[in-house]
Amino acid sequence: MEYNTNRFKLVIPEYGRNIHKMIYYAIQIKNRKKRNRCAWSIIKLMTSSNPRFNKEIPYFQHKLWNQLFIMSKYQLDIDPPFPKPNPEKMKVNCSRKVVYPEYLTNFRYYGKIIRNMIHVAIHCKNRQKKEGLFYAIANTMKKNYLRWNKNIVEDDVIFKDLKELSKGKICLMNNSDNTLLQSSHILLNTKRKKNYSMNRKKSMMNNEK
Repeated sequence: MEYNTNRFKLVIPEYGRNIHKMIYYAIQIKNRKKRNRCAWSIIKLMTSSNPRFNKEIPYFQHKLWNQLFIMSKYQLDIDPPFPKPNPEKMKVNCSRKVVYPEYLTNFRYYGKIIRNMIHVAIHCKNRQKKEGLFYAIANTMKKNYLRWNKNIVEDDVIFKDLKELSKGKICLMNNSDNTLLQSSHILLNTKRKKNYSMNRKKSMMNNEK
């Protein structure tokens, strides 16, 4: 039995191994006309494997020919209807590192909105309102935390994360008024009730249909 680990690596796996084999076969054809005909046959197969795209769009066809050259590792010598892609430019485009937003890598379960709320609260000039915003943010963070983890979480954990997210500008730990956040049990029960009511509405609508 032949395993995939022992086979050649696919350049664009979406097209499958058979398309790659056909491309390698086309590279070995010595007659240029036959090689061109083989390339057009491969393009037709590649087109049929992308049914969701409009086949009449020139950009789509150009993209297919570029992918054909990429899968051949630029070894396929044919006469395409579009300019051949430049391997050097393709290397530059592929080497660009995708920069992910900070909220996707650090405390992602709190979401992006929490960061915006923190920014607004820090710059709030009303002291009393500012204090209320801090605890509103902390309670929202606790809700979001429980959505992901579904366990009981201590307030100190939320306060610590809030301090880190605000870069030390919001510190609710060891506060003199000992204000506590909403209980985890209450938040979890509220979520269950909300889900129950939504599911009940959906079932009623389905019954009416």
